Amino acid sequence: MTWNNTKGTPKVTRATHELDASGQAVGRLATLVATLLQGKHKPEFEPHIDRGDFVKVKNIDKIVFTGKKWEQKKHYRTSNRPGGLKATPVSKLRQEKPSEILRHAVKYMLPKNRQQITRLKRLTIA
Repeated sequence: MTWNNTKGTPKVTRATHELDASGQAVGRLATLVATLLQGKHKPEFEPHIDRGDFVKVKNIDKIVFTGKKWEQKKHYRTSNRPGGLKATPVSKLRQEKPSEILRHAVKYMLPKNRQQITRLKRLTIA
């Protein structure tokens, strides 16, 4: 039996932020998105209460990496088996799923706790 006491939890009003990714660096945009998703820009921020906002990012195919990162950077995933490490170059992701580049950067900037999944669901990349 679960116990859900919502008597003392505050009401959360979530705003929607629309960001344009054209010409912006991936890391700088990801830090802004992670801050908005956590609600750190609000004066009533508390780490244990999720008061973050919705974030919509458009023009993701015009995102920029500096230097030689398009050729050198890779995203890794694993099957947790011996020899199960897979690497995907970012240049290939740029052609197939450009939204995955920003989603990966934002995911690893958010705190690794129970709220990470619900915060990522509030991110919409178009």
